[in-house]
Amino acid sequence: MRYFRLILPLILFFQLISFSSVQAKEEDDIYKQRMNLYKSVEAVTNIPWYYMAAIDQYERNIRNARRDLPDTGGIIGIYFKPEEWVGILNPNLEDQNPTSIKFFNGMGYDGNGDGKADMSDDEDVIHAFAQYLLTYGVDHDNIKIALWDYFKRDKTVGIIIDKAKIYKHFGRIDLEGHAFPVPLRSNHSYKNTWGDARGWGGRRIHEGTDIFADYGVPVRATSYGIVEMKGWNRYGGWRVGIRDINNNYHYFAHLSGFAKDLKLGQIVEPGMPIGGVGSSGYGPPGTSGKFPPHLHYGMYKDNGYTEWSFDPYPHLRLWERQERQRARK
Repeated sequence: MRYFRLILPLILFFQLISFSSVQAKEEDDIYKQRMNLYKSVEAVTNIPWYYMAAIDQYERNIRNARRDLPDTGGIIGIYFKPEEWVGILNPNLEDQNPTSIKFFNGMGYDGNGDGKADMSDDEDVIHAFAQYLLTYGVDHDNIKIALWDYFKRDKTVGIIIDKAKIYKHFGRIDLEGHAFPVPLRSNHSYKNTWGDARGWGGRRIHEGTDIFADYGVPVRATSYGIVEMKGWNRYGGWRVGIRDINNNYHYFAHLSGFAKDLKLGQIVEPGMPIGGVGSSGYGPPGTSGKFPPHLHYGMYKDNGYTEWSFDPYPHLRLWERQERQRARK
């Protein structure tokens, strides 16, 4: 029994390593399968793969964030309502016949050549959306017009186009890595203050986590993304907003200043310097020193309709732990 108690932790440890390895391999396989689909669409339609990747990722994100949309069944996240797929006037909402679907002006399409337009088939779904884009054109401007006509929301178009820029820049889609917003070696502290009351500027709640550190400590991008906002706000002072590939908006406030050459539309990656810890804000441009230096870090989610704040503290704890583990390897 004593021997068993000694060996059991080792067995559990190696099982955990094995499970993590299998899970990582499965994720890699999914990324490869998706990329193969994007590239196959590009080969047939001349639509650059990174646009299809961006549309697919956007749709996957909003499906994960909303309850009125079904969960993703396959590896492609693009969703068509049944009536959109088969045609609004089509009496058969389960129609898979490409000919009758076309007759009723449905968007369904046979993408793999099996004679069926199946909305549960990943190839059919992604080729169907590509066929929609082709009715406008394959250049950047026409794709933007097609996206606006489909989603009817400027912010959605902007998010998708920015995702496409990120994918094009890195040449890959496995961009889920993160970094803690300040160097781990720095003298910093933080606790969960999301939802606490705030009084300056009127009654409101604290939509973020405050990370206290010395003035000028580097502030780093926490994800792969694009700089969506940079400038002054009377609450947040000098601040930066970064949109990642999962429709999350990362908000960095009270900065002492910005990293050299940081600009709107710039693509960033985890750990990239974007500014420094400061105490700016609570007044007109240039106001500073009304509170101890710290970084206000907030996270917001876009679901295709609106955007809301959520607690970043658990994510910060996870990213800090992951970064420490990577440093020990």
